[in-house]
Amino acid sequence: IKTLNRSQTSILDLIQRGRGRTPRTPLPLPVHSSSPCATTGRVQRGAVSVVEGEVGWLSCPLFSHPLSTTTHLHPERRMCLCVVLTRCNKSSCSKIAILAVAPIEDLIPLQEGKTLDCPDLQDATKMSESTPKVQWYFVCGWYPFWNSDREQKGNSLQVHLMMEQYQGLYYCRVQYQRRNQTLNFTRSINVTAILPLSLPKEPSIMNPTNDQIFTVKTGTEVRLVCRGQLPFVLDKPWREIWWTVDGKTLDKLPDRFKQINRVVRDHFRDLTIESILVIQDFQSQDMKREFYCSVKNERGFDTRRAQLEEEVSLPTVELGCGLGVTLLLMLILFVVYHAFWLELLLLYRSWFGTDERHTDDKEFDVYISYARNSEEEQFVLLTLRRVLENELGYSVCIFDRDSLPGGTITDETLSFVARSRRLLVVVSPGYASQGSQALLELKAGIDTMALAGHLRVILVQYKPVRRKGWVRELRRARVALALVRWQGDKSRELSSRFWKRLRVELPVRRVSNVKKSTAMLAALLVFTPESISQQQANVFISVAL
Repeated sequence: IKTLNRSQTSILDLIQRGRGRTPRTPLPLPVHSSSPCATTGRVQRGAVSVVEGEVGWLSCPLFSHPLSTTTHLHPERRMCLCVVLTRCNKSSCSKIAILAVAPIEDLIPLQEGKTLDCPDLQDATKMSESTPKVQWYFVCGWYPFWNSDREQKGNSLQVHLMMEQYQGLYYCRVQYQRRNQTLNFTRSINVTAILPLSLPKEPSIMNPTNDQIFTVKTGTEVRLVCRGQLPFVLDKPWREIWWTVDGKTLDKLPDRFKQINRVVRDHFRDLTIESILVIQDFQSQDMKREFYCSVKNERGFDTRRAQLEEEVSLPTVELGCGLGVTLLLMLILFVVYHAFWLELLLLYRSWFGTDERHTDDKEFDVYISYARNSEEEQFVLLTLRRVLENELGYSVCIFDRDSLPGGTITDETLSFVARSRRLLVVVSPGYASQGSQALLELKAGIDTMALAGHLRVILVQYKPVRRKGWVRELRRARVALALVRWQGDKSRELSSRFWKRLRVELPVRRVSNVKKSTAMLAALLVFTPESISQQQANVFISVAL
């Protein structure tokens, strides 16, 4: 056959096929119902692709047996070209189809060598009137190539050292003489590199490992993943990966068992295949089954069992309810503490607090320092002292009331401050400008607190005072001192925030001791009236009342 047109399979089809492209649509095999010839079948021989402008030949099979039915082209061979030949004689007639196949594939191990011979060269030699000439091509370049790893010896191409970049389509163009004509034909060889034959070729299972456990849950879809390495064995490429359940393959099990395979890696024909066993509606009795993943090729066999562990279902409802209740209680406690922290602190102190009267030798609970001859003095004598002594049961020391006539003011002041557990300083705009008695008391209290540590100073702000109006001693000690603000009528009730805040800073006193303290003051007034001044007697009488 000489000079075929482009409707037949050409070398371009083979190039496209090697690059993964779809070749041209093949020509169908014609079938004539009225033809007296019997359909003998199809014969697949060497490649019969012909380049336009070159020659090609077909060899008709001599021994073929007629078929009773007409055959059709396999779906996987739709890329092939069908050429119909008719062979007739006086007694019989038959039709034979010769299929064009893909380019010849040659496998060469890496770091090894091999000789490539041009296909159909022997047929051309028989038909040629002279010795044919062969020219080799690779990637649109002709011999000699760019290095010495590949060398043409005679009509063959010798690959001395196979490298990865040497893979691809090699073409050999043959030129020969026949009947005084110069004819050409081209053949192709698809060269593919494989791993060296010296490497181990036994299959192995990479996953699951011996200590790996699959966690499963009944009533759900379970996927068991197996990954195996299947090396390529030259001339025996068969290899397989499969699952067995209790020694049975999946085709013998119910439909809820299914296997999905995919190639994870193709490394020079050595495959890493992942096989997933899908179990629909996993049941409790499946926990007793034995699941094995196996791999096999011509060099060996490996298998491994998948170990299962049932997932422990968490009590989500109970856990959620418990967590919700806990968070709700914490929120309630936070709100209660934020709104009633003073009451809770006072309650705790009343139950577990230590009465300082049993741990020291102090005589007074509170010493009150204030500005004399001012509105603050009325607040101290009529409100602050009355509530502390009569309602809360504290022993209060006021210098103008408790000091004896004829004594030294400085010594008496220092003595009273040293014998008190708390120094209550009533801060007001007139505190710094009214005489030196209040300043003396303040300095004595701050010095005692700083040196001995047995006295605490409490600031009571009767009226708003700018920080610039405070005396220097107060400005220095303000950071470490507690400040309680009087808010007028809002603070008159004993249940107000002012008195609760003040009780937190004062020594611990229980309510049951109030009446006892009042009775002691009354007895002192009855049996020792001659030892105090008339002014002090009036104060004690007011206390008793």
